[in-house]
Order: sequence, then C-alpha cells, then structure tokens
Amino acid sequence: MPEPLVSVVTPVYNGERFLRACVESVLAQTYSRWNYTIVNNRSDDGTQKIAEEYAGRDPRIRVQTNEKFVRAIENYNIAVRQTTADAKYTKVVAADDQLFPECLARMVDLAERHPNVGIVGAYGLAASPVPKVLWQGFPFPDEFMRGPEACRSMLLAGPYVFGTPTSLLFDANLIRSRHTFFNESNLQADVEACLEFLEHRDFGFVHQVLTVQGVRGDSLSSFSERFGTDLPWILQSLRTYGPKYCEPEELEKRVAQHLEGYYWYLGRQVYNRRGPEFWKFHRDKLAAAGHPFDRELVAWRAIGCALDVLFNLKRSAGLVRRWLQKR
Repeated sequence: MPEPLVSVVTPVYNGERFLRACVESVLAQTYSRWNYTIVNNRSDDGTQKIAEEYAGRDPRIRVQTNEKFVRAIENYNIAVRQTTADAKYTKVVAADDQLFPECLARMVDLAERHPNVGIVGAYGLAASPVPKVLWQGFPFPDEFMRGPEACRSMLLAGPYVFGTPTSLLFDANLIRSRHTFFNESNLQADVEACLEFLEHRDFGFVHQVLTVQGVRGDSLSSFSERFGTDLPWILQSLRTYGPKYCEPEELEKRVAQHLEGYYWYLGRQVYNRRGPEFWKFHRDKLAAAGHPFDRELVAWRAIGCALDVLFNLKRSAGLVRRWLQKR
C-alpha cells in the first residue's frame, strides 16, 4: 500500500525573514508523500517571490495568494481548505516555525497504527531566547488517550498536550467536516478545535521533539500577551465544554479556582496602569462567560498584591540584615 498523502499548509504574511527556513524544513522530511501549499496573505515584502521560487523548483509546492488581506485565523482557515481531496492528513506549519526531519513520518506512523486517532501531537522546541522543550506528554510509553479524557485533563488544568497548530497533525476528514475549521473569533482557535473534535476521536502523542517554534512577533501574539486573553478563554471553555467532559462537582471547583487566579491577575494589572480598553475587554469577556465583573474584588486583590510585595521586601531586608550581622 502506498504511504498516505499529507497536505502540508503554511499561512504567511510578511514572512520573508523566516519563510525559507520553514520551507526547507518541509523539503527535508524523511516522509516523501506530501504536497505543500503556501497561502500568501497579501504580503508586501519578499514573501511572494520566495514562495514562487520554491514552487518553481518542486512540483509538490504551490502558492496561493489571497485576493484581499484577511485576519490571521481566517488565513489559517483558507490554508487548511487547501487540503487536497486525496489527502488523508493535514499538517499546518506556521511560517515562523520549522519541522524536524522525522516529523511527518513519526506522526503519520502513529495515526496509521491507531485508526481512531483524529489529532496527533508531539513535543516542540522553543529555540529562543533560551532553548527549551515545550508542553507535556502522556506518561511514557502511552501513545494515545481517549479524546474526552484528554479534553477533561486540559480543562481541569492537567498536563498541556495540545501544543500549537504547528505541533499537530489532523485527520483530513476533520478538516473537511466544516468550512470554517478554526473559530475566527477565538485567538486560541487551535485548542478549541481539539476540544470540539475529540469528543468521538482519540488524541495521539509522539514522545519526541518534532517541531521548532519561532519567536512570535505577530500582532495576535502581542495582543494576547498584553491583554491576557488566555484567562477569559479558559473561563469560556469551561462554560462551553466543561459540562461535556467534566463532572459537575469538579467543574464547579475548577471554575472557582480559575476565577481566583483571574482576579489576582486583574489586581496586579491595577499597578500596570492598564487603559480603558484593557478593562473593557475583561469586563465584556467575564460577562459573556456568565461572571459579571466584580470591581470590588479587583480592588481587594490589588491591595493583596501590594501587601504581598511589602511583606516580601521586609522579609528580604531582614535576611540581608542577618547576613550582614553574621559577617
């Protein structure tokens, strides 16, 4: 039997600084049966030229240029829709990421040995600023987990295994099951897709570092970091998917735990002089998740943060004083 075909896709906007390394990592795969589509989102740098250069050298590579500029997650949806009709799997590679040579081979091998696996993940490597292995896997040598159990573990703050789009291999039938695969209103759309599609499928995990994550410098990453978007998203996920995967008691406990941490975060932001846009964002998101914004609780948490800083300063001063006295 021939190897199953993998459709590899890369959505890119102004990626001339890193696109070559990304494409070269796909060309270096030990697994040979793939096609590759680069979706150029109206870049105004050298992205188009680089992509066309590679397409001209390898018939497995093609370039699609959007008619108009679209938002990042919409471009991801355009990219995964390039999965060809004869492909069995879809592999996303962000333009600033790379694959290790055995990535496709290892992921496809696991998926083929476990037919009910719908999504395969693996460890990743953050190359900068300090190299480190990303995410946590299953206990070795377990290769897969029932989808609902993987989702339950994630929602209850267990080991994080879903990674990013680059670290995942999708069954192409999941991609084809709906026109808009990633929720374009959610910055964590890749994790939401896992929660959405693993209800009846298993999640596989390769115990190997298979991808390299580049330094995120795009506007989505910047916005997410500045606004702490993961906090309201987790709350909304608990509301949407918690009843499906968790017991009522454990879900209630997890929501309370998350809200506690959420308000401590908001309390710290009082001292960072966040503007009206920041507070409106969290007020709206909390309300949407069914938890109206508690201004008084933010104030109490801010006071608690200040007292904690003062206590630690006093404790540190005492340690220094005792150290000096001993000398």
